[in-house]
Amino acid sequence: MKQAIIDIGSNSMRLTLYEVGDASFKIIFREKIMAGLAGYVENGSLSADGIESAYNGLLTFRETLEALDISNVAVFATASLRNIVNTDEAVAAINAATGYRVEVISGEEEALLGYRGALEDVDMEEENGAFIDIGGASTEVVLFEQGKIQASTSFQVGSLSLYRDCVKKILPGDGALKRMRKVVEEKIDATAGTMFEQRHSLVCVGGTARAILKFALKLYSLPEGHRRVSAEQLDHICELLYEGGRSAANLILKLEPDRIHTIVPGAMIMQHLFKLFDAEEMTVSKYGVREGYLCRMISRTRSMHTPKTGN
Repeated sequence: MKQAIIDIGSNSMRLTLYEVGDASFKIIFREKIMAGLAGYVENGSLSADGIESAYNGLLTFRETLEALDISNVAVFATASLRNIVNTDEAVAAINAATGYRVEVISGEEEALLGYRGALEDVDMEEENGAFIDIGGASTEVVLFEQGKIQASTSFQVGSLSLYRDCVKKILPGDGALKRMRKVVEEKIDATAGTMFEQRHSLVCVGGTARAILKFALKLYSLPEGHRRVSAEQLDHICELLYEGGRSAANLILKLEPDRIHTIVPGAMIMQHLFKLFDAEEMTVSKYGVREGYLCRMISRTRSMHTPKTGN
């Protein structure tokens, strides 16, 4: 069976098509639209232009899926529609324009689904660590020990929202860096409670993590397939990005041009979490919230078709 999952994020909208078997799945193809919905939020509401951008993105994906004769399509939204005051209005308009039913998942759901997806790729059974997903307008964290969840939360700060609120130029200068650090501390440290304790190993998903890994592969000539970044490597990458000169711009434009605005804010959030956890390294998973959402769908379908047995 072929199943399409569409994720309406605050920075990007992503379509992933899967081939689903009895006990496994594989990715057939991915498609991305950098909609930047967090940039359309005005006084807490997603503007009419932002709503139009969201449903136009879905209509583009729908054309692709119809051309492939794919009818199994699930659509969900994260902080892009969750952290606004006109969620119901935006969802109704998007549903009416596209014919898709959009499910808005909570911050806790997003964290747990991201962790569930990463489990399909990274062995966490013997680890005592933390899962991190830095999105456009929120950051999800799950604490786990030997594969079992201990705590989860969602912080209302992400790479695009941080850029929008703190940066005036394409790359942040010293003043913008100070503003971003203040916001990151306010949004994370002040609301985390007792969550942060030493976790040597982090499992990370999302565009920021993938970009940092790509930078590390390039800067340190790491072998293809390598998926770990040390704290020292992350600090060096952040130092290079914070300088904001030609070398930083060239690195971003060569490897992650779509993230020219958001990679520095995202890297700052990642570095801050590394320090709070006193982490030594992160492993970047190729699977995340979309795969977790798919796994939940598969699990629910199986439970519906499992015959009940009498006692």
